[in-house]
Parts: sequence; structure tokens; C-alpha cells
Amino acid sequence: MFDRATIEMTDYEDGKLLGNRRHRERMQIRIGAEASEEEANAIARALAEHLGEKIEVSGADDTVLATGRPPGEGEREAAGRDRESDRGYEPTEREKRLRAEIADIEAGGPEKYRDRLADQGKLFVRDRLDLWFGGLDFEDGRFANFDAWHPDSPGVDGEEDGDDRLPADGLLTGGATFEDRSVHVMANDFTVKAGSMAKRGVEKFLRLQQRALQTGQPVLYLMDSSGGRIDEQTGFFANREGIGKYYYNHSMLSGRVPQICVLYGPCIAGAAYTPVFADFTVMVEGMSAMAIASPRMVRMVTGEEIDMDELGGPAVHASESGSADLVARDEDHARELVAQLISYLPDSADERPPRTEGRPPKRSPVGIDATVPERPNKGYDMHDLLDRIADQGSVFELGAEYGGEIITAFCRLDGRPVGVVANQPATRAGAIFPDSADKAASFVWTCDAYDIPLLYLCDTPGFMAGSGVEREGILEQGKKMIYATSEATVPKQCVVVRKAYGAGIYAMSGPAYGPESTIALPSGEIGIMGPEAAINAVYANRLAAIDDPDERTEREAQLREEYREDIDVHRMASEVVIDEIVPPGELREELLARYDFYEGVEKQRPEKKHGTVL
Repeated sequence: MFDRATIEMTDYEDGKLLGNRRHRERMQIRIGAEASEEEANAIARALAEHLGEKIEVSGADDTVLATGRPPGEGEREAAGRDRESDRGYEPTEREKRLRAEIADIEAGGPEKYRDRLADQGKLFVRDRLDLWFGGLDFEDGRFANFDAWHPDSPGVDGEEDGDDRLPADGLLTGGATFEDRSVHVMANDFTVKAGSMAKRGVEKFLRLQQRALQTGQPVLYLMDSSGGRIDEQTGFFANREGIGKYYYNHSMLSGRVPQICVLYGPCIAGAAYTPVFADFTVMVEGMSAMAIASPRMVRMVTGEEIDMDELGGPAVHASESGSADLVARDEDHARELVAQLISYLPDSADERPPRTEGRPPKRSPVGIDATVPERPNKGYDMHDLLDRIADQGSVFELGAEYGGEIITAFCRLDGRPVGVVANQPATRAGAIFPDSADKAASFVWTCDAYDIPLLYLCDTPGFMAGSGVEREGILEQGKKMIYATSEATVPKQCVVVRKAYGAGIYAMSGPAYGPESTIALPSGEIGIMGPEAAINAVYANRLAAIDDPDERTEREAQLREEYREDIDVHRMASEVVIDEIVPPGELREELLARYDFYEGVEKQRPEKKHGTVL
């Protein structure tokens, strides 16, 4: 019978045609003239049950022939009518006025600014909240600044000026359910003075942060703000409870509850600090940017001509500054990334990270030894090793474009969230540069704050040397990585995969840094430096004194092998420097057993206010 029905997915709400299916209250279906009333009823019932929506089936002249309701809806409506009838209830004029005011507020800023959003490739803020949560569970401060702009307010005379619309003062706050988790939500409305922040919106933001401290629930900041509203700065800029308190509260929340920020537009000046204070920041290609000043201000101060994307777009912050952890293709992808990310995180520092059902790895652990080249200076991709250790599909890398010599990622081992810090021999031989040390330090610090165990996969020639990295602060950034590793109190496992030269073994949580174990594969070597560098440093003059080239080559090879025996992990295991040499094919099972055993380990640190390194 369905071949005689023309289905038109027409969305209505209060008689108004809408383009967004999330707002649909009913779907209208038109059928051909040949269809009978019985067929119309069958179509309505079947589609209502399948789609979970109210369905109206009409004939060619738009006469409604049949209505289908989702299972249970008819009973609910009847029960509701009965209750209203019992009370003799009909909405009063006062309630109708309130509902009209709420609808007006939820329409956002001036219509001309709403119309521009499509050209900018982004959603209206309330549609964005529908995408993320299906709408907020509740909203706070919807009527913020109502007296200053709404024509129905006693404080406003005459007709409303469209450009003066300030619904919710341009900032939405409330509670929502995200991936079955309760979260606090803040979202800027870009249609209200470019999402700028002023007194009432600031108060809402601060209240949200303070409540997050009390509830111990994560915070999502959906940022799209041009910064503080300059022409209204009195009363919120420098006040004790003004915009500056944002960053004080960010600091208090840091390590207490996860803070995740997604950028949907150019966030300038004060608005750019929320993403960098957050634990994790997601930018969206083609729309996100953040900078301490706008291109126009940069031109005025320095004379530099630059556009917003070059100044602070996703490419800049994902690969050069390290301020962006993830870059999304579009709004849907941004939500997907955050949904993955939050699955590794607890609600607060008081809780354990959520475990899931374990899965076997993508590739068999049996192939681990063949994955690791025998020659210490031959490159390979550490992701190939991770694919043989971690649960399939669980590796979630952060900061992939920044400091690529170190991989920082979440993964699961038999369902247990673990933070991975792994040298990447495929990038600059896995040497540690300032950027990669900075990235690793921040990641370790965050994992420790949220009780996520750490796994170090060590294969590095150590910290990079040279005038360039000295100017870039290799000592300063290396210090931070070593400090974060030293201070971490979560269970730590160090695996010497291949080479562990110089201070690289310190930064990668070697034996001196309190890991629950330091284990090695048979390919491992631990030493002050590699054989070639060591021979050159110690024996260069003696070798140069040998006149016969063949004799010199033979002697050099002999010295290299003697040195290699000295740094081989078998010697280290013999001297109990490391805990165990593990058959590569058993590495995953070994790690699972050790993480299970040390799950409740307690570590004491000296009593002090805090360290000074960070």
C-alpha cells in the first residue's frame, strides 16, 4: 500500500513551518487519491510506531484522513486532559504571557544576525544545544537583563529596537545530560552582540563555575565570544566578582572536575583564556580561532597585517602553540570527539575513571617483536605497537600535530582507561624536543589529577641537543616533564621497548621515578648514550691513533659490541635495575596483571604547600 503514498517530511510547530527536525511536533504525510481510509490509518500507525512521532496522513486536498501517535502518547495526552479537566485548569493569561516571553528570549538576538549563521557554517546556539543534548535539562538566568531590552518589561518604553535585543544577556547556562553523564553547560549566543560578555552574563558564568565546584560534575564550555562588552565594562571587568574571576574559578576547578571547551568562532582577549584554562580544548575547522587580540588590534599595535586564521586558527594552535588538543571537521564531529574524550574521564577527582567491557587488541600481541626493529636507529611507528597492546578502537590521541616525537593518548587495557606517553621513533628518531616535553608534562599532570594510570613506552635517544632547542627552552620544558612524572601518584608502568638513552629514561618514568615496575622487551638498551656516541666520546683519540684503517674499523666494532653488552637489558635485569624482561608476545597480559595488582596503590609525597617547578 505504501507505493501509493507520497511522503512529505513537513515539520510544523504551532502552525509554523520549521527547517530543523529536532523541533518537529508532527510529521505530515500526503497519500494518493487511490488509497483507502483503512490504508491511511495503517500508514499513520506504522510510521508513528517506527519514528516515535505524531503522524498526520492527508489526502490530495490536504484533508487529514488519519492520525498516528507514538506508543503511549495517546494515553498520556488523555491522562493529561483528565487531570486538567479535574482541576478545571486552563492556562491563565499570565502564564500565556510568560510563555510568550520565554519563546521570545529563546529566539535569540536580532534576526539579521541569526540569518548570517548559515553563511558562517554554524548553528544557532539553541540548535547547538539540541545537537549536543536534545536541549538542556534546565536553564538558569534566561531572563538575565530582561528589564533592559524587552518591550514588555516595565523598564523599557516603546517598541523594541532589534539591534538592542539582549536575550539571556547573550550567554546560556544550565544542566544537561551528555552520554548519560550530568554536566554543567555554558554556551555563548553569537547573535547577541557577537557573543560578548557583560555584567549579567558574567554573573551567570561565575555561578555555573561555583556550582560545579559544589556538585563535582564536569563542565562543558561551548565558546563563541568576541570577549568583554567594551561599551558596558563598568560593573564586570575589574570587580571582585567580575570577568577576571572566571580564571580564578578555572584554577580552582582545575584538577577538581574535567573542564572541556569547544570553540565555535573567533574568541578574542578574555574569551580566549577559557579554552587555554580548560583541561581539553577542541577547535572546529573553518570557524574557530583564539588570540590575545584581534587582527585589527594587532595591526594597530605592531603594524602586522594578518587574518584571523593565520593569527590563531586551528592549524596554529594544534601544531605550533599546543593550545588545541583536538580539531573537529564540523559541529557534529566536535560533539563526537568530546563524547569519546569524556568516556575516559571521571566526573571528578573523587571518582575512578569509568571502566568498560574489555576487547582484544586490533592486532595480535604475538607480532610485537617483529614490529620493533633490531637496529636501534631504525625508525618505526609506535602506533603499530599500541595496536597490539590496547583494546581495539580505544586509542584516542591528543595533540597529535604538536610535539609529534611523543604520543600522548588515552586507551583501554581490558576496559581500564590508561594514559599513554610513548616516544615516536617515526618522528625525529623519538628524540625529546621542547614541544613534546611540554605536551607530555601537561598530559601526565592531567592524568594524575583524574586518577588515570600511566603507561610509558620508552624508545628514545634522549633529549635533543643544539643551540636551537636551547633557545626554545629544552631544559625548562624537560624539567617540567621530569617533575610531572616524579609527582604523579597514579599507578605507573614503564616499558623499555628499545633504546632508553640519557635523561630520556628519567622523563619516561624509569626505575628512579617510582613506577610500579620497569619492564623491558629483549630489544631494550639503557645507557648514558648510544654506542656510536659513546665510542666517539671515550675512544676517539685512541682510535684516531690507529694508522691501519681496517684495524681501526675492527677495533671500533669491538668497542661498540662491548659497550652494547654493558647497556643490554639482560645486564640491567641481572643487576635488578629493571624488574623483568618480558617476552614481547606476553606484554599485554603482563601489563593487565600489573595494573590489576597495583590498582589501589597509595603513594606518599613530602608534606608541603606545593612544588615550584610548574
